[in-house]
Amino acid sequence: MIILNPKIVNSAEILQIKSSNSILVGDQNRNLMIGLFCVDVNANDELEATNILKSEFPRGSKVKIKPFGFKENVLLAKVFDIKGTKEMTELLVAKDLTSKICPS
Repeated sequence: MIILNPKIVNSAEILQIKSSNSILVGDQNRNLMIGLFCVDVNANDELEATNILKSEFPRGSKVKIKPFGFKENVLLAKVFDIKGTKEMTELLVAKDLTSKICPS
């Protein structure tokens, strides 16, 4: 007889959105600074972009992270809501707040 046990998945949670490209997430053991992959927000749009991310991904939101590499000890990644229906970079692209569109 085979018993199926679902794996427990621990998601990260948003601790702080510092800017349009700087997100602090944490799990039970550690905190991690994330730079959003392929985001280049104009300085004039920085406040609006940050506020959009904060409203769509409030502090404590559970997220999934898709890493793409490191730059200066910061993980470059795409950040999705736990259901995978929203992604931070796509929100900024949809509002014309970032000049880059990168592959998924």
